[in-house]
Amino acid sequence: MNAQPSLILFGEVLFDHFPDGEYRLGGAPFNVAAHLQGLALTPVLLSRVGDDPQARAIRNQMGQLGMSTMGLQMDSAHPTGVVEVSFEQGEPCYDIVHPVAYDYIAANQLPPLSDGGLLYHGSLAQRSEVSRQALQQLKSSFKGRIFFDVNLRSPWWQAEAVLADMQAAHWVKLNHHELEALGLGGNDLPLAAQSALERFDLQGIIITQGEQGALTVTATGEQAEVVPEPVDKVVDTVGAGDAFTSVMIAGLVNDWPLQQTMQRAQRLASQIVRIRGALPESSELYQSVR
Repeated sequence: MNAQPSLILFGEVLFDHFPDGEYRLGGAPFNVAAHLQGLALTPVLLSRVGDDPQARAIRNQMGQLGMSTMGLQMDSAHPTGVVEVSFEQGEPCYDIVHPVAYDYIAANQLPPLSDGGLLYHGSLAQRSEVSRQALQQLKSSFKGRIFFDVNLRSPWWQAEAVLADMQAAHWVKLNHHELEALGLGGNDLPLAAQSALERFDLQGIIITQGEQGALTVTATGEQAEVVPEPVDKVVDTVGAGDAFTSVMIAGLVNDWPLQQTMQRAQRLASQIVRIRGALPESSELYQSVR
Protein backbone atom coordinates (compact mmCIF):
# COMPACT_ATOMS: atom_id res chain seq x y z
CA MET A 1 0.00 0.00 0.00
CA ASN A 2 1.31 3.44 -0.91
CA ALA A 3 2.10 5.96 1.82
CA GLN A 4 -0.56 8.48 2.69
CA PRO A 5 -0.35 12.08 1.54
CA SER A 6 1.54 14.18 4.05
CA LEU A 7 -1.31 16.42 5.22
CA ILE A 8 -2.92 14.43 8.03
CA LEU A 9 -5.78 15.45 10.34
CA PHE A 10 -6.64 13.36 13.39
CA GLY A 11 -9.84 13.59 15.40
CA GLU A 12 -13.58 13.97 15.39
CA VAL A 13 -16.09 14.04 12.59
CA LEU A 14 -19.68 14.55 13.74
CA PHE A 15 -22.99 16.22 13.13
CA ASP A 16 -23.86 19.57 14.71
CA HIS A 17 -27.56 19.57 15.68
CA PHE A 18 -28.98 23.10 15.64
CA PRO A 19 -31.95 24.36 17.71
CA ASP A 20 -34.23 24.41 14.65
CA GLY A 21 -33.66 20.69 14.13
CA GLU A 22 -31.16 20.99 11.29
CA TYR A 23 -28.10 18.71 11.21
CA ARG A 24 -24.83 19.99 9.77
CA LEU A 25 -21.65 18.01 9.29
CA GLY A 26 -18.80 19.27 11.49
CA GLY A 27 -16.07 18.58 14.01
CA ALA A 28 -12.94 20.74 13.95
CA PRO A 29 -10.61 18.20 12.24
CA PHE A 30 -13.26 17.45 9.61
CA ASN A 31 -13.98 21.14 9.04
CA VAL A 32 -10.30 21.96 8.63
CA ALA A 33 -9.82 19.00 6.27
CA ALA A 34 -12.81 20.03 4.16
CA HIS A 35 -11.51 23.59 3.87
CA LEU A 36 -8.05 22.32 2.91
CA GLN A 37 -9.67 20.24 0.17
CA GLY A 38 -11.42 23.39 -1.01
CA LEU A 39 -8.05 25.14 -1.02
CA ALA A 40 -6.76 22.57 -3.55
CA LEU A 41 -4.78 20.47 -1.06
CA THR A 42 -5.13 16.73 -0.42
CA PRO A 43 -5.80 16.14 3.29
CA VAL A 44 -6.43 12.74 4.84
CA LEU A 45 -8.77 12.67 7.84
CA LEU A 46 -8.11 9.98 10.45
CA SER A 47 -11.37 9.45 12.34
CA ARG A 48 -14.03 6.86 13.18
CA VAL A 49 -17.77 6.71 12.52
CA GLY A 50 -20.57 4.33 13.43
CA ASP A 51 -22.29 1.77 11.25
CA ASP A 52 -25.32 4.01 10.80
CA PRO A 53 -27.05 6.36 8.33
CA GLN A 54 -25.07 9.32 9.69
CA ALA A 55 -21.81 7.62 8.77
CA ARG A 56 -23.06 6.93 5.26
CA ALA A 57 -24.00 10.60 4.95
CA ILE A 58 -20.47 11.54 6.02
CA ARG A 59 -18.88 9.26 3.44
CA ASN A 60 -21.20 10.61 0.74
CA GLN A 61 -20.41 14.21 1.67
CA MET A 62 -16.67 13.54 1.70
CA GLY A 63 -16.99 11.93 -1.71
CA GLN A 64 -18.85 14.95 -3.08
CA LEU A 65 -16.10 17.21 -1.75
CA GLY A 66 -13.43 15.04 -3.34
CA MET A 67 -12.00 14.06 0.05
CA SER A 68 -10.25 10.78 0.73
CA THR A 69 -12.11 8.36 3.03
CA MET A 70 -9.17 5.96 3.41
CA GLY A 71 -8.53 7.13 7.00
CA LEU A 72 -12.16 6.80 8.10
CA GLN A 73 -12.66 3.78 10.39
CA MET A 74 -16.03 2.11 10.95
CA ASP A 75 -17.30 1.15 14.43
CA SER A 76 -20.21 -1.27 14.80
CA ALA A 77 -20.42 -0.74 18.58
CA HIS A 78 -20.63 3.06 18.87
CA PRO A 79 -22.66 5.67 16.98
CA THR A 80 -21.37 8.48 14.82
CA GLY A 81 -20.65 11.62 16.85
CA VAL A 82 -23.20 14.35 17.45
CA VAL A 83 -23.12 17.75 19.16
CA GLU A 84 -26.19 19.62 20.38
CA VAL A 85 -25.62 23.28 19.48
CA SER A 86 -27.35 26.13 21.31
CA PHE A 87 -26.70 29.86 21.38
CA GLU A 88 -26.25 32.30 24.25
CA GLN A 89 -25.96 35.98 23.31
CA GLY A 90 -25.02 34.95 19.77
CA GLU A 91 -22.19 32.65 20.84
CA PRO A 92 -22.46 28.89 20.23
CA CYS A 93 -22.58 26.46 23.16
CA TYR A 94 -21.96 22.75 22.71
CA ASP A 95 -23.33 19.63 24.41
CA ILE A 96 -20.97 16.95 23.10
CA VAL A 97 -22.42 13.44 23.25
CA HIS A 98 -20.18 10.76 24.81
CA PRO A 99 -19.16 8.05 24.07
CA VAL A 100 -19.25 7.92 20.28
CA ALA A 101 -17.24 6.32 17.50
CA TYR A 102 -14.45 8.93 17.31
CA ASP A 103 -13.61 8.12 20.95
CA TYR A 104 -12.38 4.74 19.68
CA ILE A 105 -10.02 5.58 16.82
CA ALA A 106 -7.90 2.42 16.71
CA ALA A 107 -4.11 2.60 16.49
CA ASN A 108 -3.93 -0.73 14.65
CA GLN A 109 -6.24 0.59 11.92
CA LEU A 110 -4.25 3.73 11.13
CA PRO A 111 -2.98 3.70 7.54
CA PRO A 112 0.73 4.10 6.73
CA LEU A 113 1.99 7.68 6.60
CA SER A 114 4.66 9.45 4.61
CA ASP A 115 7.86 10.49 6.36
CA GLY A 116 7.18 14.22 6.50
CA GLY A 117 4.49 16.83 6.05
CA LEU A 118 2.08 18.18 8.65
CA LEU A 119 -0.07 16.48 11.27
CA TYR A 120 -3.03 18.40 12.71
CA HIS A 121 -4.84 17.38 15.88
CA GLY A 122 -7.01 18.95 18.55
CA SER A 123 -7.87 18.10 22.13
CA LEU A 124 -11.46 16.79 22.04
CA ALA A 125 -10.77 13.35 20.51
CA GLN A 126 -8.28 12.71 23.31
CA ARG A 127 -11.03 12.55 25.96
CA SER A 128 -10.96 8.77 25.39
CA GLU A 129 -7.97 6.58 26.26
CA VAL A 130 -8.33 4.59 23.02
CA SER A 131 -8.12 7.59 20.68
CA ARG A 132 -5.51 9.24 22.88
CA GLN A 133 -3.23 6.21 22.59
CA ALA A 134 -3.74 6.11 18.82
CA LEU A 135 -2.72 9.75 18.54
CA GLN A 136 0.31 9.29 20.76
CA GLN A 137 1.47 6.36 18.63
CA LEU A 138 0.96 8.44 15.50
CA LYS A 139 2.87 11.40 16.90
CA SER A 140 5.76 9.25 18.12
CA SER A 141 6.50 8.04 14.58
CA PHE A 142 5.59 11.19 12.63
CA LYS A 143 8.59 12.97 11.12
CA GLY A 144 6.96 16.24 10.04
CA ARG A 145 5.48 19.29 11.77
CA ILE A 146 2.73 18.91 14.36
CA PHE A 147 -0.01 21.55 14.46
CA PHE A 148 -2.01 21.51 17.70
CA ASP A 149 -5.40 23.22 17.58
CA VAL A 150 -6.42 23.84 21.19
CA ASN A 151 -10.18 23.39 21.35
CA LEU A 152 -11.26 23.37 24.99
CA ARG A 153 -14.73 21.92 25.48
CA SER A 154 -15.77 21.40 29.10
CA PRO A 155 -15.66 18.95 30.75
CA TRP A 156 -13.51 17.18 28.15
CA TRP A 157 -10.08 18.63 28.87
CA GLN A 158 -7.36 18.75 31.50
CA ALA A 159 -4.79 21.54 31.63
CA GLU A 160 -1.85 19.20 32.22
CA ALA A 161 -2.63 17.15 29.10
CA VAL A 162 -3.19 20.23 26.94
CA LEU A 163 0.10 21.79 28.06
CA ALA A 164 1.89 18.51 27.28
CA ASP A 165 0.42 18.58 23.76
CA MET A 166 1.65 22.16 23.36
CA GLN A 167 5.12 21.01 24.38
CA ALA A 168 5.04 18.29 21.70
CA ALA A 169 3.82 20.58 18.92
CA HIS A 170 5.61 22.84 16.45
CA TRP A 171 2.66 25.17 15.89
CA VAL A 172 -0.19 25.94 18.28
CA LYS A 173 -3.44 27.79 17.64
CA LEU A 174 -5.85 28.83 20.40
CA ASN A 175 -8.12 31.72 21.31
CA HIS A 176 -7.45 34.31 24.00
CA HIS A 177 -9.98 32.73 26.38
CA GLU A 178 -8.17 29.39 26.10
CA LEU A 179 -4.84 31.11 26.67
CA GLU A 180 -6.18 32.47 29.97
CA ALA A 181 -7.83 29.17 30.93
CA LEU A 182 -4.45 27.47 30.61
CA GLY A 183 -2.77 30.09 32.79
CA LEU A 184 -0.79 31.54 29.89
CA GLY A 185 -2.59 34.86 29.42
CA GLY A 186 -1.91 38.40 30.47
CA ASN A 187 -2.81 42.01 29.73
CA ASP A 188 -0.12 42.21 27.03
CA LEU A 189 -1.15 39.64 24.40
CA PRO A 190 2.04 39.85 22.26
CA LEU A 191 4.12 39.37 25.40
CA ALA A 192 2.01 36.39 26.47
CA ALA A 193 2.35 34.91 22.98
CA GLN A 194 6.12 35.35 23.02
CA SER A 195 6.32 33.80 26.48
CA ALA A 196 4.33 30.73 25.37
CA LEU A 197 6.38 30.47 22.19
CA GLU A 198 9.59 30.27 24.23
CA ARG A 199 8.18 28.09 27.03
CA PHE A 200 6.98 25.39 24.63
CA ASP A 201 9.79 25.80 22.09
CA LEU A 202 7.32 26.43 19.26
CA GLN A 203 7.91 27.45 15.67
CA GLY A 204 4.80 29.61 15.87
CA ILE A 205 1.74 30.43 17.96
CA ILE A 206 -1.59 31.79 16.66
CA ILE A 207 -4.02 33.51 19.03
CA THR A 208 -7.49 34.41 17.78
CA GLN A 209 -9.74 37.01 19.41
CA GLY A 210 -13.01 36.79 17.52
CA GLU A 211 -14.07 40.12 16.07
CA GLN A 212 -10.88 41.69 17.44
CA GLY A 213 -8.82 39.65 14.99
CA ALA A 214 -5.78 37.44 15.49
CA LEU A 215 -2.09 37.53 16.31
CA THR A 216 0.72 35.23 15.16
CA VAL A 217 4.23 35.19 16.59
CA THR A 218 7.00 32.97 15.22
CA ALA A 219 10.35 31.72 16.48
CA THR A 220 12.08 33.59 13.64
CA GLY A 221 10.92 36.91 15.10
CA GLU A 222 7.96 37.58 12.83
CA GLN A 223 4.78 39.05 14.29
CA ALA A 224 1.62 39.61 12.29
CA GLU A 225 -1.84 40.82 13.23
CA VAL A 226 -5.09 41.00 11.34
CA VAL A 227 -8.44 42.60 12.22
CA PRO A 228 -11.62 41.57 10.36
CA GLU A 229 -13.62 44.05 8.36
CA PRO A 230 -17.17 44.62 9.64
CA VAL A 231 -19.61 41.92 8.50
CA ASP A 232 -23.04 43.11 7.38
CA LYS A 233 -24.87 40.08 8.80
CA VAL A 234 -23.57 37.33 11.10
CA VAL A 235 -25.65 34.14 10.75
CA ASP A 236 -23.56 32.18 13.27
CA THR A 237 -19.91 31.83 14.25
CA VAL A 238 -19.80 28.01 14.17
CA GLY A 239 -16.62 26.89 12.44
CA ALA A 240 -15.12 30.34 11.87
CA GLY A 241 -12.04 29.37 13.88
CA ASP A 242 -11.67 26.17 11.85
CA ALA A 243 -11.78 28.18 8.62
CA PHE A 244 -9.05 30.46 9.96
CA THR A 245 -6.95 27.45 10.98
CA SER A 246 -7.26 25.80 7.58
CA VAL A 247 -5.81 28.81 5.77
CA MET A 248 -2.99 29.14 8.30
CA ILE A 249 -2.10 25.50 7.57
CA ALA A 250 -2.36 26.10 3.83
CA GLY A 251 0.05 29.01 4.28
CA LEU A 252 2.52 26.78 6.10
CA VAL A 253 2.27 24.06 3.46
CA ASN A 254 2.54 26.49 0.55
CA ASP A 255 5.12 28.74 2.23
CA TRP A 256 3.00 31.89 1.89
CA PRO A 257 4.22 35.08 3.60
CA LEU A 258 2.83 35.29 7.14
CA GLN A 259 0.91 38.54 6.79
CA GLN A 260 -0.66 37.40 3.52
CA THR A 261 -1.66 34.11 5.15
CA MET A 262 -3.27 35.92 8.08
CA GLN A 263 -5.26 38.18 5.74
CA ARG A 264 -6.47 35.22 3.70
CA ALA A 265 -7.37 33.30 6.87
CA GLN A 266 -9.42 36.21 8.19
CA ARG A 267 -11.11 36.61 4.82
CA LEU A 268 -12.34 33.01 4.85
CA ALA A 269 -13.43 33.20 8.50
CA SER A 270 -15.43 36.35 7.71
CA GLN A 271 -17.17 34.51 4.89
CA ILE A 272 -18.04 31.55 7.13
CA VAL A 273 -19.88 33.68 9.73
CA ARG A 274 -22.25 34.78 6.95
CA ILE A 275 -23.57 31.23 6.48
CA ARG A 276 -25.26 28.58 8.63
CA GLY A 277 -22.79 26.03 9.95
CA ALA A 278 -19.10 25.54 9.36
CA LEU A 279 -18.87 24.72 5.64
CA PRO A 280 -19.98 26.49 2.46
CA GLU A 281 -22.29 24.79 0.00
CA SER A 282 -20.19 25.98 -2.93
CA SER A 283 -16.44 25.85 -3.56
CA GLU A 284 -16.57 29.33 -5.11
CA LEU A 285 -15.99 30.82 -1.68
CA TYR A 286 -12.39 29.56 -1.75
CA GLN A 287 -11.46 31.36 -4.96
CA SER A 288 -10.60 34.60 -3.15
CA VAL A 289 -8.40 32.75 -0.65
CA ARG A 290 -6.05 30.70 -2.81
